[in-house]
Amino acid sequence: MNPAHLTIKEAAENIAERKISVTELVSSCLKEIEKHNTDLNAYLNIFDDSLEEAKKKDEELSGYPKKDSPQIPSLFGIPIAVKDNILVKDKICTAGSKILENFVAPYDATVISKLKKHGAILIGKTNLDEFAMGSSTENSAFGPTKNPHDSSRVAGGSSGGSAAAVAANMCLGALGSDTGGSIRQPASFCGTVGFKPTYGTVSRHGLIAMASSLDQIGPLTKTVDDAEIIYKAISGGDDFDSTSVKNLPLPSKKERKDLVFGIPKEYFSEGLDPEVEKKIRKTIEKMKDAGVAFKEISLPSFEYALAAYYVIVPAEISANLARYDGIRYGFSHQEAKNLLEVYNKSRHAGFGDEVKRRIMLGTYTLSAGYYDAYYIKAQKVRRVIKEGFARAFEEIDLLLGPTTSTTAFQLGENTKDPLKMYLADIYTVAVNLAGLPAISIPAGKIGNLPVGLQLIGKWFEEENIFEAAKFIEKLITSR
Repeated sequence: MNPAHLTIKEAAENIAERKISVTELVSSCLKEIEKHNTDLNAYLNIFDDSLEEAKKKDEELSGYPKKDSPQIPSLFGIPIAVKDNILVKDKICTAGSKILENFVAPYDATVISKLKKHGAILIGKTNLDEFAMGSSTENSAFGPTKNPHDSSRVAGGSSGGSAAAVAANMCLGALGSDTGGSIRQPASFCGTVGFKPTYGTVSRHGLIAMASSLDQIGPLTKTVDDAEIIYKAISGGDDFDSTSVKNLPLPSKKERKDLVFGIPKEYFSEGLDPEVEKKIRKTIEKMKDAGVAFKEISLPSFEYALAAYYVIVPAEISANLARYDGIRYGFSHQEAKNLLEVYNKSRHAGFGDEVKRRIMLGTYTLSAGYYDAYYIKAQKVRRVIKEGFARAFEEIDLLLGPTTSTTAFQLGENTKDPLKMYLADIYTVAVNLAGLPAISIPAGKIGNLPVGLQLIGKWFEEENIFEAAKFIEKLITSR
């Protein structure tokens, strides 16, 4: 048995029963990293102290009773990877950008503090599209991440490094961030589980901001059980994040047999790969055979989601990235003659093309004469999209559809066509605009390329998503 191939749940049981040591578990993941990372480029930084931390955990373990001890933290000794836009104290945090190439984080993000509290071992920082701007992890200043199932294809983005690390058994779970599908889309491409919680249930403190009203941290894992374990560890209110929900509403959990699933007809229209549709439809039929209730619904505002998203996001980007001026932190150009040249040259040399593109788009939409025409109108559309979901959830409990319209595309296929690249997120962006929770789970493969199935739930009803996703996961794996 290779410990790196275990799930979080399995590894926790094996550690508790002393069948494997934490050192063995971490060592096996480090061996997988050594074997695969040169080719896949999933990790930007491997933590040298992870093995030392593992040895300390083994010493701690002797203080816990054997087997099922409720005293053992849920993630005790579990190697977790972290997307490189989440701060880990005293570790470099690049956000995939040259402008932060040597930036050392001065504190832990709240989610990192919580992982440590639950006993996790942080094994390294994973690659991403620069400042999380992209759908393929090809925009990273440190080279693209490749798909573990086919290294000629993308891993998805922007959390492609985290998804690839989990899929290649280079960690047991990982954190990503999701602004418009950046956890779910790479999970779909790499054949992992990716969960985006309700906006506000997980603190964003210590996450390098892209679009603050949409960004949300969440887990990428091998199974739904594992995603739930990490989510429960990192969720909860935070005084450092004014948008976090301090007192989460009590979940209205339903029995699986009582859940009604909605199929949005807009998710099965033009643009969806016929082979991907076939995989999703096959799962739906198997669920119907198991007695699951379905209802076809319509989300009329769906077609406006992508347009609204790509007005709102660049606007927030242009504001958030103004802080990278070559003065306060990050890269500073040394050959400037005056202050304005410091700003211009530092940003010109430090930012990549996609970041510059979005800053310019955002600055334009926020400028006098265009603010009302574009930004305010996009925010109104956002409200309509949220109201559309609310109406749908009066009739059903969960929405089901594809996560992505295709399987992973070839490296370089969409890099010269930004609009085509943006369409990779067509089924995911509306969820972020509305602040909803959603999960992507593997729904089989086309050839050797994974297909993802997406479940979207009501606000704060994560438990129903996990319950349904576990049921579907079992149906799919029993084929």
